[in-house]
Amino acid sequence: MKREAAKHLLDIKAVFFRPDEPFIWASGIKSPVYCDNRLILTSPKARDFIEAAIAKTVAEKYPECEVLMGTSTAGIAHAAIAGHLLHMPMGYVRGSAKDHGRQNRIEGRLEKGQKVVVIEDLISTGGSVIEVVEALREAGAKVLGIVSIFTYGMKKGLDRLAAAGVENTSITDFDTIAEVAAETGYIKNEDIKRLIAFRNDPSDESWIGA
Repeated sequence: MKREAAKHLLDIKAVFFRPDEPFIWASGIKSPVYCDNRLILTSPKARDFIEAAIAKTVAEKYPECEVLMGTSTAGIAHAAIAGHLLHMPMGYVRGSAKDHGRQNRIEGRLEKGQKVVVIEDLISTGGSVIEVVEALREAGAKVLGIVSIFTYGMKKGLDRLAAAGVENTSITDFDTIAEVAAETGYIKNEDIKRLIAFRNDPSDESWIGA
């Protein structure tokens, strides 16, 4: 599944490789890879595969799940489609509470004690998805785990998830995409070392121009 998902993301050009001219994230981290999972929604073939994979993962790993909750904003559509496939309720968690109306942070019906799986599009350092998990827990939900489309597998993210006591399962990941990209000619084989060096320690920028 990871390799097939990676192929779909590469085919629709949702993954961009620039090891010589790195992207700069909002956090200031320089990255040789940028993954734009919003492009999945505009490709029916990729969308069918990814959403079916999300639904299958939820059904197999968390059969007791009662509600899907998407992260705002990128996880909302994926939670909605997976929820439709599973005939399951869904909602989403805002980055912060609204300053008007009912001032909700969690949108959709969520009862205390309900078992929830969080749907996220991408995990890097893990900060934003853990905030969502904490908001759901504060509302009385039991968070069973996270299902994401793509994860970088960074140590900081893995450590944060472990500290928060929540498990993430990704449809595909950084290492798989790098491997498939090299096999299909998107990048050179020698670039894989540079990509993995970044993944292992984003603060060490020696991979740039190496």
